[in-house]
Amino acid sequence: MTVQQRIIIIAIAALATQITRFLPFVAFPSGKPTPKYVQYLGRALPPAMFGLLVVYCLKNTSFLTGSHGLPEAISVLAVVALHLWKKQMLLSIAGGTLCYMLLVQWVF
Repeated sequence: MTVQQRIIIIAIAALATQITRFLPFVAFPSGKPTPKYVQYLGRALPPAMFGLLVVYCLKNTSFLTGSHGLPEAISVLAVVALHLWKKQMLLSIAGGTLCYMLLVQWVF
């Protein structure tokens, strides 16, 4: 790849990044009310993404071999407990991930 091609690729990537950053402010200015469908997406997408993450993380769990999915089950319970306690999705995800890593590395 030539230097000119690299510069073009970097410029396009930078432009695409700037467009994705500025587009919401242009499409939804601060003086106008937020459209109902955007408010709905703001309420519906976080739990949907959380559910998607759970399905993705547990899709290859084998309950018939090894530890029979115990680290996964314990970590899911930790995520639920953290989320019920603090109601912060990032804390729940990070806590469950940490719990799973510690269980897999040191217990199972």
